Amino acid sequence: MTTTKLSSCFLTNGLVGGISCKREHGSSPRFFYLPSRRLLPASCKIRQQRGFDSNKRQEIKKGSPEPILPINSSLQSNSDEEDSQPDTGLGSVESELEKGTNIHPTVETNHVDSSTEKRDEDVQKSEVTRLKSKLSKKKGESVHDATTDDRQDLNVLTVPEVAKALLIKESGGGDQFSDGQFGELMTMIRNAEKSDILRLDQARVSALAELSKILSEKEALQGEINVLEMKLAETDERIKTAAQEKVRVELLEEQLEKLRLEMVSPHPESDGYVLALSKEIETLKIENVSLRNDIERLKSKLESVENTGERVVVLAKECSGLESSVKDLESKLLVSQEDVSKLSSLKTECSDLWTKVESLQLLLDRATKQAEQAVLVLQQNQELKNKVEKIEESVKEANVYKESSEKIQQYNELMQDKVELLEERLEKSDAEIFSYVQLYQESIKEFQETLERLKEESNNRKEARDEPVDDMPWDYWSRLLLTVDGWLLEKKIANDDAESLREMVWKKDRRIHDTYIDVKDKSERDAISAFLKLVSSPTSQGLYVVHIAAEMAPVAKVGGLGDVVAGLGKALQRRGHLVEIILPKYDCMQYDRVRDLRALDTVVESYFDGKLYKNKIWIGTVEGLPVHFIEPQHPSKFFWRGQFYGEKDDFKRFSYFSRAALELLLQSGKKPDIIHCHDWQTAFVAPLYWDLYAPKGLDSARICFTCHNFEYQGTSSASDLGSCGLDVNQLNRPDRMQDHSSGDRVNPVKGAIIFSNIVTTVSPTYAQEVRTSEGGKGLHSTLNSNSKKFIGILNGIDTDSWNPATDPFLKAQFNAKDLQGKDENKYALRKQLGLSSAESRRPLVGCITRLVPQKGVHLIRHAIYRTLELGGQFVLLGSSPVPHIQREFEGIEQQFKSHDHVRLLLKYDEALSHSIYAASDMFIIPSIFEPCGLTQMIAMRYGSIPIARKTGGLNDSVFDIDDDTIPTQFQNGFTFQTADEQGLNYALERAFNHYKMDEEKWVRLMEKVMSIDFSWASSATQYEELYTRSVARARASPNRT
Repeated sequence: MTTTKLSSCFLTNGLVGGISCKREHGSSPRFFYLPSRRLLPASCKIRQQRGFDSNKRQEIKKGSPEPILPINSSLQSNSDEEDSQPDTGLGSVESELEKGTNIHPTVETNHVDSSTEKRDEDVQKSEVTRLKSKLSKKKGESVHDATTDDRQDLNVLTVPEVAKALLIKESGGGDQFSDGQFGELMTMIRNAEKSDILRLDQARVSALAELSKILSEKEALQGEINVLEMKLAETDERIKTAAQEKVRVELLEEQLEKLRLEMVSPHPESDGYVLALSKEIETLKIENVSLRNDIERLKSKLESVENTGERVVVLAKECSGLESSVKDLESKLLVSQEDVSKLSSLKTECSDLWTKVESLQLLLDRATKQAEQAVLVLQQNQELKNKVEKIEESVKEANVYKESSEKIQQYNELMQDKVELLEERLEKSDAEIFSYVQLYQESIKEFQETLERLKEESNNRKEARDEPVDDMPWDYWSRLLLTVDGWLLEKKIANDDAESLREMVWKKDRRIHDTYIDVKDKSERDAISAFLKLVSSPTSQGLYVVHIAAEMAPVAKVGGLGDVVAGLGKALQRRGHLVEIILPKYDCMQYDRVRDLRALDTVVESYFDGKLYKNKIWIGTVEGLPVHFIEPQHPSKFFWRGQFYGEKDDFKRFSYFSRAALELLLQSGKKPDIIHCHDWQTAFVAPLYWDLYAPKGLDSARICFTCHNFEYQGTSSASDLGSCGLDVNQLNRPDRMQDHSSGDRVNPVKGAIIFSNIVTTVSPTYAQEVRTSEGGKGLHSTLNSNSKKFIGILNGIDTDSWNPATDPFLKAQFNAKDLQGKDENKYALRKQLGLSSAESRRPLVGCITRLVPQKGVHLIRHAIYRTLELGGQFVLLGSSPVPHIQREFEGIEQQFKSHDHVRLLLKYDEALSHSIYAASDMFIIPSIFEPCGLTQMIAMRYGSIPIARKTGGLNDSVFDIDDDTIPTQFQNGFTFQTADEQGLNYALERAFNHYKMDEEKWVRLMEKVMSIDFSWASSATQYEELYTRSVARARASPNRT
């Protein structure tokens, strides 16, 4: 194999002399260098910059996989020629060419031993030193000219000219260096470059292989961690089941105790039977106590399982550390790839080697640097191997934990068997209790029949009592009327009472007749007291309720608040209560939904910012409810802004409205039993009522405050609170309205919680969530300290407006017993939106929401793509007030603009929302938190099955059909716990499987959810009970505050 070795000086720009090589008697070729005065030091400088000494270069060459051709040069000097040459530049080379000097380069084809190479290099160095000293003597003669000529010659130096310059000077003449040998020289250079590139590629491949191995082992470790987490979750579920069984046993004990007492008391004649029954109950009680003890022991044993979770946490931390290490390695690999890309640029620059020898030197320098970096990559690979060994050790530890978890699993299975035995014993006891309950129910039935008979007799008497007394002479009634007038003149009764008694006499009311007959023989004082009882007892049990709110559907609706005010108001009205609503008169509300709207002749003045401002009062009815609209005559035009919320002075706008609403109640002489205010916008009502208006005489009411979302608290500077007349110094305290975030800010919601008699929120689960530091948004301490008056009541929906059987927006009406119209609406919506109707059974997933972070926008985005993957269709209706979220979904809208199975409608359209509810098979509600949520209730009303996250009101209204712990009659949807893509996938995939696998079962599920009562009837009953108890306590207590 032919090898070639080049000196680095041969590749520098200082190569200007002749080189003569000739094979003489098998000797090595000898190269003769005549460097210029300028270029020889530059070559040495380049060698120093590269940082290579001769020993290092030899080590690099020995480690190279390609053979390198050595060149051994012995310098031959001719003192006569040198003395005759005036200059050592390129001119001497040209003169030699003109004389016809021949150059015959000969390249040795065999390897030369190291001693010969060293001897030749020493000769070469001594020759260079001699020439350098000679050049320094001539430096004063023509430095400027030679330097200029050399630079010009080098700037235009081409490969042919270099070939001419490569002359070998011998005493006996020489031959010219052939083109073929010069080509071999260039081939050698390219081979060197390819060798460097090959080494870098091999290093990159090796690094990628190591990285792939690390990633695969990382995935395996993550899988083990996931298995441990699943087992831990299963253990937690079993603990919860055991706790539920404990509660169930306690309930059974209470029921048994009540049954024993009821069975013993009513029938003394059956003492023997009752005694035997009591003994059996005592026996059952003892058994239940033993069962409870067993469950307690089981629970204590299961708690030990939780310790495994700590190990899993430590393992997860180690995994996160390994992940960070892998990321560091990936970044280093990217650097290596960038270096490889630089090598590709070297390939393109190789073409310039034929034009300039200088660029060749730069490329070789870069290749040398890349070789050094390849060595660094190899070192990094070794570090990777060390880290992989650490990972393997961690995996071994994880395997140990896995084995321990398997043992725990076996133990859990044994515990499960014991629980099943306990359940069987409980079922037997349930059967026995059921027989006793049947006996009790039969006795109750008899009691109810007797009670109904008594009620019927009582009603008959009442009807007879309500009929006027026509058989008494007029003298009797005149005498009775004169008696009343006499008491009035003697000032023994008030004028109002006298008027009421006169009216009863005029109507010949049987009650006053019976009272007169009863007190005829009693004293005058007793008679007056009995007559006053007739007029003081209320003829109706209804309450007077006034709602002060910023919204009311449908005239001024932004969110769920408007639906609650309208729905709850109508439900209370149907239950016989007097309900009124007070709203701001917005310029942007839907005036066409207000009937008989007119302005009153009077004005109401209210205080604000140290002045009195007039307020114009408008009245009208909205869906049967009487509504007062307040229009402030304030120069800031508080409610003429073109929008309901979102103004910089919202704090002042709604504090002004709250005081004006109370001023309206005071000046009109109204005496409501309940003043119900909603959210932070009217939370000012509570402190204003007790601090300013109760002392003025508006003291008949109890204050109820409902917070629909604790995310919005309306905090502001404490100085702003003084505008509506409240004492800032008294209220800006930690135990009053001072916000937890700053001492100079006030929180209206906090003030309402403290000053209200009743505090509610919109679902039981949300009421528990907001009492935690995470859910309460800073108010958890205040809520916990006022927990006795705080309760969560699940909202309802307006079943008149949301009724598929009468909905005017639908293509076809339908109900739970006739679902054909739902298919027609599905076909109509597909046609309207341009979706494919080729497969009628392809499930349609709907989503109607505001695109805000609370609603889980990242999960909605994921649901779009996952629905497509599962073979479904997706329709989204809604927009976002957050600019970057709106832009993101606009991009998705454009992506699916002409798609057959996805359509995004980034707006709100009332008619279209009804159509989507009616057409969809499933409805997705992946909220991060949801105080109540009405979407899931409306969806079920229209036969769409909800897919919801278990939070807030969603947890109180959607129950998973695959959860065996939930009674079958309550199962109505699909739920997931974690707010991530895996949780959503779990629920969505189960929903699709149920839909596709069993059509008949899905239809039964639709019929069931459509039959659920989500009306306001139940919620209104709970509010009615709260109102009544609060009013009763106030009337019974002398201190009404």
